[in-house]
Amino acid sequence: MNPLQHIEQFKALDACHQQIHQHLAELADLLERLDTESDSPHCRQKAKTIEAFFSKVARPHHAEEEKDIFPMLLASDNAELVQAVRTLQQDHGWIEQNWLELAPMLRAIAQGEDWADLAELKHNAEVFVSLCHDHIVLEESLIYPEAKAHLIETFASRAARLAQKAT
Repeated sequence: MNPLQHIEQFKALDACHQQIHQHLAELADLLERLDTESDSPHCRQKAKTIEAFFSKVARPHHAEEEKDIFPMLLASDNAELVQAVRTLQQDHGWIEQNWLELAPMLRAIAQGEDWADLAELKHNAEVFVSLCHDHIVLEESLIYPEAKAHLIETFASRAARLAQKAT
């Protein structure tokens, strides 16, 4: 990947985080509404939109991080950075596991089914929201800046080698 492609990749990852925040806020709003209007068309549509987003967009986002961002940082000599990446990898597993429990309940609401236990749904959603928020904070405060710095260093080193060969 060239530097411009990496810049665009980080823009896309950041944009996905913004979408995740937006859908987490929508999920929180849905949870508040479910007590009084669980069978409303608005709640059904909101549940459908949230479920579709996290099932179709957020999962590939994690796969992209695992493939393109984490490996370069796991090779670091910085033990704290490596531990942070390992924590994020573990988070991906926990987020996925929590999502596998939450998604069917949201699909049930979207389809107007009444089998989902609201207390369990709310608990699972609260755990999911918390996991996602904490995960994104660690990525944006440490992992993405470190990955960007690593890429800048790599490209600068490559440019220096090319310039040296040219002389």
